[in-house]
Amino acid sequence: MIAQPLDAYLQRIHELFIELGIPEELPAARGLALCGEPAELIIAETTPQGRAFYLTAAATVAWHALKQAAAEDGIALLMVSAFRSVDYQADIIRRKLGKGQAIDEILRVLAPPGYSEHHTGRAIDIGSDDCPELGERFEQTAAFQWLSRNAQRFQCFLSFPRDNRFGYVYEPWHWCYRDDSRNY
Repeated sequence: MIAQPLDAYLQRIHELFIELGIPEELPAARGLALCGEPAELIIAETTPQGRAFYLTAAATVAWHALKQAAAEDGIALLMVSAFRSVDYQADIIRRKLGKGQAIDEILRVLAPPGYSEHHTGRAIDIGSDDCPELGERFEQTAAFQWLSRNAQRFQCFLSFPRDNRFGYVYEPWHWCYRDDSRNY
């Protein structure tokens, strides 16, 4: 179940593209899929500082199983980011534009609103004790090596490998639960 009708969702995204100066043809040119927001999310995890991360129920089950299996192998996985709304994605872009970054530069590291896997409630940015920040350095961790060998068993996949077809920077920290459901 999707949170809102497709027409309303597309209109909101169109308005944000105009506001943020995102070329309308960008999604088609880069092969980006529209990502809808789910109607229901649950708290998948809460940090010791009280920050709650939300995912769909199925993605939460997969995350907990993946994290437990990693722990059994001596690997601690940290959830750094999960669900992001279209409006939150737009806010991140606004902040970067406010700091003087060009929209083309921003869109190499962030999906445009409406096209982020984080909108689906199935994407997780993962860190580790030795690399809690999101960066390419995560590739050098035991956590990344474990994920590369085992995440697929939990229907979790690395979305943006090196030289990915979507034009994003390499994101070894970004993993997405994939099931048979489709958002839009």
